[in-house]
Amino acid sequence: MRPDSEYQAVLDLIRAGLNDCAISRETGIPRTTIRDWRHLGQRGLDERQRQRLDPTCPLCGTANLDPWWYAYLLGLYLGDGCLSEYRRRVFRLRIFLDLKYPIIISECKQAISAMRPARTMAIGRSMKIGCVEVHADWKHWPCLFPQHGPGPKHLRRIQLRQWQEGIAQTYPHRLLRGLIHSDGSRFINRVNGTDYPRYLFTNHSPDIRQIFCRACDDFGISWRQSRWNSISVARSPDVAKLDLVVCPKTQPAPITPPAFKKVASQTPSALNCFRAGVMERYT
Repeated sequence: MRPDSEYQAVLDLIRAGLNDCAISRETGIPRTTIRDWRHLGQRGLDERQRQRLDPTCPLCGTANLDPWWYAYLLGLYLGDGCLSEYRRRVFRLRIFLDLKYPIIISECKQAISAMRPARTMAIGRSMKIGCVEVHADWKHWPCLFPQHGPGPKHLRRIQLRQWQEGIAQTYPHRLLRGLIHSDGSRFINRVNGTDYPRYLFTNHSPDIRQIFCRACDDFGISWRQSRWNSISVARSPDVAKLDLVVCPKTQPAPITPPAFKKVASQTPSALNCFRAGVMERYT
């Protein structure tokens, strides 16, 4: 299928009064194709765009987005994830995780499945040196991760959309869990023979570090910048609070307190906010 930009260019030339042969010479598109497009007109362009809308997409379709799982997956994506485009505008979500933590790998697969509950999503695993790539293909991953772009994240601007900010503020503990599972660690800092657990988040992107810091503020824990690319959470009460929702990577997921676990179903107003963010791609 030819891109919409070519279709739109042909429509503009038709409106300018050119015949099919002249448009073919101007654009290099076969005359028979131009004849068909002339017959379809604007209706054909609208139909092409509607075909790209997926009812199972929570943004441009009618499906519900589970914000509890999305906040976690957003943290994994910002830390160690990317989107790769393949043929026919199919995108592959790729999350790279350490082989030493099968619990995190399993939770990542759960989060990906929750993004499209109406259909079974094929989730694959590719073994790399020292890590595993968890991946799934879908045309609408850019709807859920509009931060996708060329080049490494730390060399370009990373900014959450308004609807993503709403989820991050409502579920900061889930976003922190995803960020720490991807680019964070919990370790013991020994001072004068006494062990003090602490969390450290390391990322080269100043925007992603700022997202982590805002999530800490929303969750009510203190942080400080320990190095130019690292954020530390070291106060005992704050570490204990993070342990409730993150815990060491080798341990099973903690039981989520009812105060943290929100209802996943969305209100119509929230869904409208989500969909307004992605419809910019089709208008």
